[in-house]
Amino acid sequence: MNDGINDQAIGSALRDLREGGDFTARQLAAESGVSAAMISRIENGQVSPSISTLSALSKTLGVPLVSLFRETGTDHADFTHVKEGEGLLSTRVIDEHSHDFVNLAFHTRRDLQFEARKVTLLRQPASPPRYIGHGVVFIYALEGEAIYRYGQKDMTLKAGESLSFDAELSHGFIKVISPEFVFLSVQAERR
Repeated sequence: MNDGINDQAIGSALRDLREGGDFTARQLAAESGVSAAMISRIENGQVSPSISTLSALSKTLGVPLVSLFRETGTDHADFTHVKEGEGLLSTRVIDEHSHDFVNLAFHTRRDLQFEARKVTLLRQPASPPRYIGHGVVFIYALEGEAIYRYGQKDMTLKAGESLSFDAELSHGFIKVISPEFVFLSVQAERR
């Protein structure tokens, strides 16, 4: 990556952090000791600021210095576009229970892992699996009705309803009420 692109990425990060912190360029200049003209040149990618300048700005913004370099470390990014009716069809079998799901997204980067699935549970005698994990989970009911247990709390989910929670407590569906229950499950966790 050439320096001009790095300067632009640092400038973009500074502008985002400044605006996110509700600072005007003049306010940031007054509190950091860096001139408003220099802040403008940094934000426009016109200069390569010194570490001491960036340190003063990051301290005033209340963010780690590395936050200003967030977009300079890579020259690539991954994305997945799954079209309607596509995805990786899979089946999970646990003891007597089985259910189908479609992997819609699996994204891993240095600091984060993210996955999304469309899951179909059929009413059956065997209980669906329970899970304990890390990160956060979001569930959105698409069709049908089922009972979800999070820790010791049972909740009935119907189409159009959602649930989000920390994955550290035992969780999972305990009963499918309708003949079929379809839901979207999204999980994200720090790596």
